Amino acid sequence: MILPIQIRFNDVDQMGHINNAVIMEYFDLGKSEYFSAVGVPPETGEFTVVIVHLEVDFLSQIHFHDHIHITTHTEKIGNKSVTVIQQVVNTDTGDICASCHTILSGYSRLTQASAPIPDSLRKSIKKFEEENKD
Repeated sequence: MILPIQIRFNDVDQMGHINNAVIMEYFDLGKSEYFSAVGVPPETGEFTVVIVHLEVDFLSQIHFHDHIHITTHTEKIGNKSVTVIQQVVNTDTGDICASCHTILSGYSRLTQASAPIPDSLRKSIKKFEEENKD
């Protein structure tokens, strides 16, 4: 999935580039759009996913007038987890500015505990990934 990002004036820090904490917000937007697209809107439903591990590599600066987008795709689905890979890409140059590796756990709002990834979600992710291959 590709999500264009509009950089806001307040995203820029004292160094003249997009603050690293703001880049994390961009990744969150990408995950939210992705999981909504595969049938798990983050704000509704008995089942959702929650972040349990996150790794980010900041590879190059992003400036206020840059054009960027977030790519998001599922790398792996386990019994109770989904591994998602994301990148911030400079749309004009194709350069990868940051990459993020996230492990999310299935979570039941009803039991307030981890939960297996439903078969329907596995199928939805697989179908979505097939339809949105680069």
